[in-house]
Amino acid sequence: VMDVGRGDAIDFDCPPIPLPAVTKNTAGYLLKPGMDWIDLFAGSEGTLGVVTEARLRLLPAPEAVLAGVIFFANDDSAVAAVENWHGSVPVRMLEYFDKPSLELLHQRFPEIPARAHAAILFDQELHSEDPELDAWPERIEKARALVDDSWVALSATDRERFRRFRHSLPELVNDTVRRNGVLKMNTDYAVPLARNREMLAYYRHRLEREFPGRYVIFGHIGDAHLHVNLFPSPADQQLASDLILEFAHKAVELGGTVSAEHGLGKRKAHLLKLQYAPEHLEAMRAVKRRLDPRNLLGRGVLFT
Repeated sequence: VMDVGRGDAIDFDCPPIPLPAVTKNTAGYLLKPGMDWIDLFAGSEGTLGVVTEARLRLLPAPEAVLAGVIFFANDDSAVAAVENWHGSVPVRMLEYFDKPSLELLHQRFPEIPARAHAAILFDQELHSEDPELDAWPERIEKARALVDDSWVALSATDRERFRRFRHSLPELVNDTVRRNGVLKMNTDYAVPLARNREMLAYYRHRLEREFPGRYVIFGHIGDAHLHVNLFPSPADQQLASDLILEFAHKAVELGGTVSAEHGLGKRKAHLLKLQYAPEHLEAMRAVKRRLDPRNLLGRGVLFT
């Protein structure tokens, strides 16, 4: 049993692992000399130890939160808005929904405008007399959004509606997958912010060719971390699996990661070798052997 805190460095040497220039990466052990124990254990998918107790520090609640769902007539305008807002507008979240996503969401939100082909959901903390509140109308108009059709609000009731809007989509996706009777086929890849548009365009090109009308793209566009979800039939499940693998290769080619937030587990452990060289995988295995010499924890997770 170890009691470690932030800043308590590991007591053994490990080589640095080259990490992708992305905002989110949970692929493997993110090794670096002198790293602390918390950074090593966090994201190790239960392969190095078990957390039995944790002390947390809570952030204060913001004075106010402004949120909205901004609709666009086309993808290009939505992506351009993200490019313009990222880094210059202090939002804490930018979420993307493509046209197939909006069509699926229409089951629960019939008020989605018919001419919307994309949407960006944002969330921003505000302080009293914050000038950001007055900046959004002009910002939305400059973004060539569907100004009159977009939703922006400060009230807790409306923000809860936007939260349900966001979380309804994964539920609807899972319902569709269950009806199809196949395993869920989705991505968790992220790329550098500068390759955001390129990755989305690649997804769209390949999906329209191989799976037209049977996919959605949505997710954390502010982190260049979009989720592709496929709706294959049992007959073309292998094609879907091959396409998901192709997308992993493309993400790595663009300098990205094969796991931005959910980890790899057992089903996706084979992707780790796409991102890291053999010597880097061996460095991770050496850490695993040091902390779990009998291989009792997470067998088959991460390492195939």
